[in-house]
Amino acid sequence: ESLHSCIGLLGISAGSLLLAVHFYSSPRASPLIPSTALGVLLLILSALLAYAGIRRSHRNASLLVPLCLTLSAFWSGYGVILILAGQGVLPEPGDARDALVPGLATLTLALLLVALVGFLCGEPVLALVAAAMSLASAHEVALHYSSLLGPSAVACSHLVVCLVGGYFALGRILYFLTKGKVVLPGTDLAEKKAQEQSWGSAGSTNPFAAPGLLLNMLAASVLGCKLLGVTHRLFLGHVPWLWAAGTYQIGICVLSYRAMDVLMATAFGFTSILKFAAGYSLLYPTWQPEEPSFPVPFLVVFSILFAVLALFLSLQSPVGGLYLLFFVAYCIALACSPRGFFAGGPQGVAVAIFVASALVALIHLYNVRARTKILPGKGAVKALLARSSLLKLREGPDLHAPYLGYSKYADAEVLAYACSVLASFALTATGDPQAPLATVVIPWVVVAGGILKLLGGSVAFARGKTLESSAFILYSVMWIIWGLTRFGGLYGTARSFHAAVGIVAFLLFNSFIVFCSLFVNMAWFFYSLTFMLIAVSFLLDAIHALPTGYDIAATLIFGLVSFYCFLAALSSSTFEGCCFPMGRPVVQLSGVGAGTTKCLHLPARKASSVKRIADILRNGGTCGIPTDTVYVLVAACSRPDAVEKAHRSKRQAQDRPMSLWISSLKQLEPAKHLFTPLLWDFMEAAWPSPISLVIPRGEWVDFLGMKDSAKYVGTPQSVAIRIPDCSVTTHLIDLVGPIVVTSANPTGEADTTHHNQVYAKLGDKVDAVLCGGPSPENIASTVVDCTKIDSGNIGFFRVGIIPKSQVLQILEQVQRK
Repeated sequence: ESLHSCIGLLGISAGSLLLAVHFYSSPRASPLIPSTALGVLLLILSALLAYAGIRRSHRNASLLVPLCLTLSAFWSGYGVILILAGQGVLPEPGDARDALVPGLATLTLALLLVALVGFLCGEPVLALVAAAMSLASAHEVALHYSSLLGPSAVACSHLVVCLVGGYFALGRILYFLTKGKVVLPGTDLAEKKAQEQSWGSAGSTNPFAAPGLLLNMLAASVLGCKLLGVTHRLFLGHVPWLWAAGTYQIGICVLSYRAMDVLMATAFGFTSILKFAAGYSLLYPTWQPEEPSFPVPFLVVFSILFAVLALFLSLQSPVGGLYLLFFVAYCIALACSPRGFFAGGPQGVAVAIFVASALVALIHLYNVRARTKILPGKGAVKALLARSSLLKLREGPDLHAPYLGYSKYADAEVLAYACSVLASFALTATGDPQAPLATVVIPWVVVAGGILKLLGGSVAFARGKTLESSAFILYSVMWIIWGLTRFGGLYGTARSFHAAVGIVAFLLFNSFIVFCSLFVNMAWFFYSLTFMLIAVSFLLDAIHALPTGYDIAATLIFGLVSFYCFLAALSSSTFEGCCFPMGRPVVQLSGVGAGTTKCLHLPARKASSVKRIADILRNGGTCGIPTDTVYVLVAACSRPDAVEKAHRSKRQAQDRPMSLWISSLKQLEPAKHLFTPLLWDFMEAAWPSPISLVIPRGEWVDFLGMKDSAKYVGTPQSVAIRIPDCSVTTHLIDLVGPIVVTSANPTGEADTTHHNQVYAKLGDKVDAVLCGGPSPENIASTVVDCTKIDSGNIGFFRVGIIPKSQVLQILEQVQRK
């Protein structure tokens, strides 16, 4: 945490130093840092700030996250504009001013909001940095309109930022390197950390919402400045602001899924599409004199999706729901204006979005740090829904937990289905075959159908949804390729055999997905089947055999099915029960997918889950659990039937017998007299650790209560035993008693390193899985032969994570003792 904060503060200081040098030397004929070089350096620093903002833990609420992400987005747009100016792309005298002013004005207000919240919530350092940056941006805006204010005033403000940020970054580095011995005044990290942890639990669950809202201000200011006469025209110089905001909002969409905020992540995905479309519209007139046209049906559908999302978001945050209604009005204004973003109607709504984004961003910034929230409104919604017996909000820590019990991301299917709706309705725009780029379709098809659906597929894969992720990724590739080919001017009026062959390959892949969806649910079956209709329309078009109206009918059918899936996914993530059922699988299989035969998957981070696993083991079940190495299959020694069941489920080879695990040597205390003093001391010194000791078999085994099933553990001469260095595992053994352990995979296969693999490899032979995510190590334990330890010799059956030298060193210390 300290180092990530240092990276952020040093990045801000470095960027401010560059800008200070640039403005001090700007009156010269040749500035010390040319515009192109300064733009490249700002792009590098923006990447560094993005890293610092993303890596900063959102468990400890801090304004450093919105400060770093906001500055990173603005500096990336600023850097591209400086590069364009340096390369002569903005030749007119007022072009650089018109390009820079909307972003600088927005940066001034955005950082002023951050500074205000910083002063109110006890973060004076970041507040001072943000205030100084805001002052520098305001000076730069004034400099573009009046020569009375020299560039030295801008440079002074940047120099203040550089000195303040550098001081506190240096203080944190010194504190970290000297382990707290050297502390500069005001940079005591121990006090700071305690303060952040006390505030962290009280903060908002999604610290990335505020930067996303500030980026909405940036995009709105580009259009609003034109309406208010601040800038003279919309042109190429504004594209970097719009596309930087869109790119960063896609990143914030992913971060919001990491913060388990499905609705805000979906909203940011939607708004990023509008930014890319606006940038495309401003870019198009650079090679064609006329303005592009807009597909009206698509924008109406987009406004409906925004309205539905606003309705569901109002149940979580009434302020957020009202905020999204501005985008509903924005889409309707675009649909009513043939000139699109160049018309006064959408620009007027953009001014309203700018004001609303500033207010809602201020609320989010304050709620991240403050214990007392501003306008949360959720309590009123809960009280209202409490009167209804039909609707009940889903709540709790397991709200977004997948079936397999562990994921770093919330479910992104809502966004993926919505993107299918958008891409399909965008295809209904026929356009001019001779000038395909004149219709704004590429942003909707490529960004919505391609990039955001690819994002949804990646998140689905991270949640263990193999089929869904494969389908989303396949469809995204199809939308990107076909969208660029048909609406990017690559296809032309000619058709080719090669395009038809490629589409046939997609049809074959999708046929497999349709077949697999038979085992998922009815909704997925129709979703994949109706996409087949779209792929067939692409194929018919490629071979000159497309019937009139078939492609529009196919896209409408697929769009309506996708819209139903969008509503179903949205309602299931918001309400308990199925408001819009997805249907049962068309084909039922015993085992995987049969519903009642699935074993339990419980998150390891919950004490109640460990208790349930202990109950299952005490009742004679076998379970897969995480350890300090790889996943293992366990059974309670006190249940001989379970030990025998574990042996049968594994088809154990004779050379890989099952072993014993205990949580403390106290569990062997009644049989201590049966162990030699050297062996007992060696066990005491070696454990807990990933070291398994193979010790002579003896009467001590009878104390564990395995009875006849003891023959399945170890060999007739010896037994492997250890205490794992894993708090979850030892707590489970404390509840159950000693357990019998074997690797959670069929004999001869690779070790199991994730809970997803346990059920996949063992199926219904395991009763439950304790889900701890990926294994901390992919290497098994070291197995030491202690059968002849009293003669001073030990051997090694397997050298795992603990090297030989460390084991021998432990033995030497015990012998010396």
